[in-house]
Amino acid sequence: MPALKVVESRRKKVSFIILIFACLLWLLPIIWGVSTSLKTDQDISRNPISLIPKEFTLNHFKGLLTKVDTPVLKWMLNSFIIASVHTILFLIVASLAAYAFSILKFKGRDKIFWILIGTSMIPNVINLVPLVTMMIDFNWFGSWLALIVPGLGGVFGMFLLRQFFLGIPRELIDSAKIDGLGNFGIFFHIVLPLSKSAILVTGLFTFMGNWNDYLWPLVVMTGEDISRQTLPVGLSKIAGTYNYDYGLTMAAAILSIIPVVIIYAITQDKIIEGVSRTGIK
Repeated sequence: MPALKVVESRRKKVSFIILIFACLLWLLPIIWGVSTSLKTDQDISRNPISLIPKEFTLNHFKGLLTKVDTPVLKWMLNSFIIASVHTILFLIVASLAAYAFSILKFKGRDKIFWILIGTSMIPNVINLVPLVTMMIDFNWFGSWLALIVPGLGGVFGMFLLRQFFLGIPRELIDSAKIDGLGNFGIFFHIVLPLSKSAILVTGLFTFMGNWNDYLWPLVVMTGEDISRQTLPVGLSKIAGTYNYDYGLTMAAAILSIIPVVIIYAITQDKIIEGVSRTGIK
């Protein structure tokens, strides 16, 4: 037994060291970006390069927020509104579909579910031309509706919620039916309250996916009004226009990740709980 404890202790230490190393690798680009955004232009071009700025400055952030052709705050607000509305609608659709595929019983339920899961193997770029045609037919081209509505039928969120719903004790569902609750009553009064962590995880993944989306907004949001663009498209314009101004580009990139970091920091406990419980049936 003592030997087993020693081996287990060593495994934990090795695992901890590996995780610390992986975290440092993941954090290094972010730390470097923050450092570059706080450096002066002379410090950025200095050789040899250094991680810690010799002179701290906020001029890149001030310039970014005051330039007429870089309305970053407007882009951030656009992306936040679009991602929030899309996430809310997606959770409504995904949770109802997950309830149907986990709690309700109907002919061909499992076959339909696995067919839907199979569609996730189709690359999104294949749907690009048909989606653009649909947006033109609906007169949504250049509208925020084109950024909100497509993708509401994504199967990943539905699959995640379905796996969680399957873990809800069947006795609770049967008891609710005996008490006279219908499907919507069971969904709103039993399933949803027990699935807050899973819904939060799904919502965060959906929000981040929409927030970081670049290709689709670039295709459908055409026009001269740059203030209607989303943040990823706006950042690409900054990188193209000020491609030699590394401090300005890094300041824009750092600003873009702040909302997601704040949301994750506030909800991290629920997210960890939801991820750990979703796979347990």
